[in-house]
Amino acid sequence: MSKLKKYKMFIDGEWVDSESKKTFKTLNPETNEPWAEVPEANEKDIDKAVKAAQKAFEGSWPSLFPRERASYLRAIANELRENAELLGKIETIDTGKLFKETKNQANYIAEYYDYYAGLADKVEGTVLPIDKANMQVITTRVPIGVVAAIIPWNSQMLLTAVKLAPALAMGNTVVIKSSELAPATLFEFGKLIEKTKIPKGVVNIVSGYGEPCGKSLTSHDLVERIAFTGGPETARHIIKNSAENLSQVSLELGGKSPVAVFEDADQENALNGIAAGIFGASGQSCIAGSRLYIQKNIYENFLDKIVNKAKKIKLGSPMDNATQMGPLNSFKQLEIIEKNIKLTLDQGGKLRCGGKRHSMSNKGYYFPPTVIECNNHNLPTAENELFGPVLSVMKFDTEEEVIKKMNDNQYGLSSGVYTKNINRALRVSKAIRAGITFVNTYRLISPSAPFGGIKDSGYGKEAGIESIKDYTRIKTTWFNTSDKPMDDPFTMG
Repeated sequence: MSKLKKYKMFIDGEWVDSESKKTFKTLNPETNEPWAEVPEANEKDIDKAVKAAQKAFEGSWPSLFPRERASYLRAIANELRENAELLGKIETIDTGKLFKETKNQANYIAEYYDYYAGLADKVEGTVLPIDKANMQVITTRVPIGVVAAIIPWNSQMLLTAVKLAPALAMGNTVVIKSSELAPATLFEFGKLIEKTKIPKGVVNIVSGYGEPCGKSLTSHDLVERIAFTGGPETARHIIKNSAENLSQVSLELGGKSPVAVFEDADQENALNGIAAGIFGASGQSCIAGSRLYIQKNIYENFLDKIVNKAKKIKLGSPMDNATQMGPLNSFKQLEIIEKNIKLTLDQGGKLRCGGKRHSMSNKGYYFPPTVIECNNHNLPTAENELFGPVLSVMKFDTEEEVIKKMNDNQYGLSSGVYTKNINRALRVSKAIRAGITFVNTYRLISPSAPFGGIKDSGYGKEAGIESIKDYTRIKTTWFNTSDKPMDDPFTMG
């Protein structure tokens, strides 16, 4: 085994070990071998990080001119662009995602920091039409305080940016908790933040497990807002923890996104969109289009095309530019996928391709593109979030039928519609109960496009103009404009 790369936590502008000196190893999904060692934070570490953030919030950071805070955001953006290849490489080693994707994404994520830098001095207050004589009443938006940002492993740069950028733009300070499954990328990102010379304590990065690290962070009495991305089960714990300090909470959770292909769809376009939605990033995306409904008149022909496309996808090393799909992130995911496939096949599902560990899985966590026909859209692979390259395919007849089936799930994050009929596209996209609908495309992001879901997919929006306001509080100020004294409150009429 090669020498482990060792990381420290970033707290109050310093790189530090955990108070207990405990560490844990992170595995390379391609090889199933440890490659890095990171601190395991406990309650004392979290308290130190949060208090550092609170001290920074009580300092000069919130009172800086918005354009001054914006300059730090732009500096972060520039560092991301200059170091995209390094960040991409680290993220690929730690997560198994394709290097060509992580590198490009790190570069693109710079746009989010530029976007919120541009919004920093655009958030305005109001003058209220008050129903009282000689009173001028205004509202202003003020920063909240310390923000806890809980980041998952699968899209770290993006899911950090949509929390950190608006929080900093509005004058808040932040404690970021990295995923225990892939923490290294955020520490490399921390080195870039340090280079911007942002004031100490404004950004802090810690690593550790849900207990005690996550619990102590989300229940800390100085944390005013929790921005979480992850699974519904963890989210329920966070909501309970937040009751300790009455923190504001936003939740970007899982999904089981439905996609409908109508008989008039451009089939080549639909095939590419479906492949991107479920096989891109090995299906390890919260918006993965894992439930596919095909109209009956084109069902057999279109399904054959999907299967043929899936069979041609090249698995391999995520660092290889020729690789089209890399490994899963963890052995646990592999087991969950296998369990759900077995249950589905036992209940009448028909395996069309994939379904078993790839031969390369004797070393890493490789699972091939898998397509399963389901005669019931409530079978396990069609109902449960698997976070892997498994596509459950079903048939539908009418528009009304497919809308009902698409909405019959506990999740409501993303969805897709493929049709050339613009009227149908508008009707169906409006009727689908999901936070996002892609029409004749899939798996796209933009700083200006909000994302977030409903039902078990959480609440709140990230990205877009409005999300910056979530990192503020409205303050109301009354001015008495009269030269006369107020009426004596003890003198009546």
